[in-house]
Amino acid sequence: MTLRQQFLAGMSFAACTVNIVTTDGPAGRYGLTVSAMTSVSADTATPTLLICVNSNSAAAQAIIDNGVFCVNVLRDDQFYISECFASRVKTEDGDKFSCGDWGRGATGAPRLIDSLVTFECRVMSSQRVGSHLVVFGSVDTIFSADEGSPLIYAKRAYGTASPIDIRPRGEIAATTLRLGAFHTFGPYVIPGIVESLAAEEGGVTLELVEGDQRRVLDSLRNGDVDVALVYDIAVGKGFHIERLAALSPYVLLPERHPLANHAAVSLVDLVDEPLILLDAPPSGDYFLSLFTEQNLSPNVRFRISSFEMVRGMVGRGLGYALLATKPASGLSYEGRALTARPLTDETEPSHIALVTRHGDAPKPAVKAFAERCRLLFAAG
Repeated sequence: MTLRQQFLAGMSFAACTVNIVTTDGPAGRYGLTVSAMTSVSADTATPTLLICVNSNSAAAQAIIDNGVFCVNVLRDDQFYISECFASRVKTEDGDKFSCGDWGRGATGAPRLIDSLVTFECRVMSSQRVGSHLVVFGSVDTIFSADEGSPLIYAKRAYGTASPIDIRPRGEIAATTLRLGAFHTFGPYVIPGIVESLAAEEGGVTLELVEGDQRRVLDSLRNGDVDVALVYDIAVGKGFHIERLAALSPYVLLPERHPLANHAAVSLVDLVDEPLILLDAPPSGDYFLSLFTEQNLSPNVRFRISSFEMVRGMVGRGLGYALLATKPASGLSYEGRALTARPLTDETEPSHIALVTRHGDAPKPAVKAFAERCRLLFAAG
């Protein structure tokens, strides 16, 4: 591995906010997703920050020519806007700016109305370093939301900040269920179990961490949660794994796709079709491995970390998806009909698993949750 490759791999562990940098003026209106943004000083004549923009992008020269830019720091539920401005997802009209609501401040650069915070800036200076343009901006105006958490990008995946529980474990009530859940199947399992636990005398207090496998297992490893409901894939050492149920992959298609008329679909049928890949670890690697085992190479059109975003893309006819969790509704969020079909290929199923740390003595709330999970999946 070259030093450059080592640098890129190492920097992937450096968490950063996700920002949409915009500009407008004589050189035109532009916007792009930027992760390299940081404070320089609050003690200059006006506060100063810097951004790093790929010098080959059209926005780079426009920022210099317009002399202004706006840094829009995204909330943790605005990853779709990041995907649009990174050109990984296209809006219906082809205009990136139609994915959000924009205002215009003193500098004239577009400001995302509901971002976490925006910094309207005027260009102070710039310097080209390798492939990027480093732009220093003096901050004119700041708009801050009253609440919310930033969208974080690290280890080549989106995430969000969450407080670390520094209470001594003895201070956490025995009736508190500190639970981590994989974000695709968690909503179809946890509400019913929590309802039954809450109905018991004394009830239960829920502290929930949702996310992809990496985030949930990190929370379990760090002691932020006591038990996790995840896939049994790439769990790692130091954990006790109890398999609860097998999930076989299936194909999700738009209602009017030609393959929707088939009773079942093979991977060979799909290989040339555009794939909307659920790329939330470990789902992306698992679904791609199904093709690899058949010596096939899928046509990946989009990589999306959100389960419902994948379903929405399929509903719009942008491609098909491979999924394991099957919601009760056959509609996307916006009401478009979806069709699920089994695979004809023999595939290795994934398993939902109950995971705890080795050596932990389970609290009553964890024992009660685990028992209800066993009953639920045994009945299913």
